[in-house]
Amino acid sequence: MQIYDVVIIGAGPAGLSAGLYAGRSRLSTLLIEKEKDGGQIVITSEVENYPGCMEEESGRSLVARMTRQTETFGVERAQDTITKVDFSGDIKVLTGKKGEYRARAVIIATGAYPRPIGCEGEKELIGKGVSYCATCDGNFSRTWISMWLAAGILPLKRLCI
Repeated sequence: MQIYDVVIIGAGPAGLSAGLYAGRSRLSTLLIEKEKDGGQIVITSEVENYPGCMEEESGRSLVARMTRQTETFGVERAQDTITKVDFSGDIKVLTGKKGEYRARAVIIATGAYPRPIGCEGEKELIGKGVSYCATCDGNFSRTWISMWLAAGILPLKRLCI
């Protein structure tokens, strides 16, 4: 079984960035994602606060560029859900639903997940007015009459700044 220099769990912007730098450094790198690349940023229709974004960049287009960059530097890919890890030895062992992976180092970049509230129209308007990140999307609503529902202390603090 192959032992990678680095295994990265998660292919959102953080995982893709880690993959880009590891691959560019000529480390044998495996990037594992359970679903599709991008995480939450994929549902964002307009990205203006991320380094390197072009005018009128969407989350989907940004992630597509980042994915191409990791491919350019030879990062290998696996689609799997990691269910168990053993970090006790020099060689780390990750067990997924589809296989087992070994690496000298592991980067966990699993991101965050929104908690929908289930209101009418919420699903259809994600990325078109419904947002799960005040820091990311609050600036877009500066000319709208808006309502923010904060779930938890950290989102509430961000809203009160």
